[in-house]
Amino acid sequence: MLVDMTAEPRDSIRVAVSTVIFSLRAAEDGDRLMLPLVRRTRAPHLDSWALPGGWLNLDAAASRTLAETTALEPSYLEQLYTFGDVDRSPDRAIAIVYWALLRSDRVDAQRSRADAPENVKWFDVDALPPLAFDHNRIVDYAVDRLRNKVAYSRIATGLLPDEFTLTELREVYEAVLGQRLDPSNFRRLLEGSDELVPTESFRTGKHRPARLYRYNA
Repeated sequence: MLVDMTAEPRDSIRVAVSTVIFSLRAAEDGDRLMLPLVRRTRAPHLDSWALPGGWLNLDAAASRTLAETTALEPSYLEQLYTFGDVDRSPDRAIAIVYWALLRSDRVDAQRSRADAPENVKWFDVDALPPLAFDHNRIVDYAVDRLRNKVAYSRIATGLLPDEFTLTELREVYEAVLGQRLDPSNFRRLLEGSDELVPTESFRTGKHRPARLYRYNA
């Protein structure tokens, strides 16, 4: 069981670190942007789902949260925002929130590990239950940041293996943005830039082999 880091600290100042952990998981209609939540084991919000979290110190706490929740190192980790509304918790508490990306292939490899925490479950970001505290608001903020950042940066690489097909890259954008993209336009846009480098490897499957690409370092 993942340790619930929401017990009262001894210090009078309550400062917690929460982490919104994004990855892609397979669903019936294709890959979906998902995140893991932890079922709380004590009040307040006993048995409610919540973001993984812990008490200070900052980067170390965020990394510990990832390790305890998924046993994986993030491919991307960034401080998101500080939430401190007076009514976000029964007792005044400030949450310093990070957001992280995990490569989908590494998450899939961990799916069947025997020591997976029993109170951790992955949820579609667009189908979350009511969460403890203000965690629904925090997730909405993190998703909005990710969807904005994917439009002007290489942030999508944080969800992909080192080498990938153009179809796999497009599916990442579709999962993050929550909308379908025209395959021909997407391919034409990428092949006309110097962002991607074609490799000599191919991915084989039901259809003809697809060339693997990597981002230009």
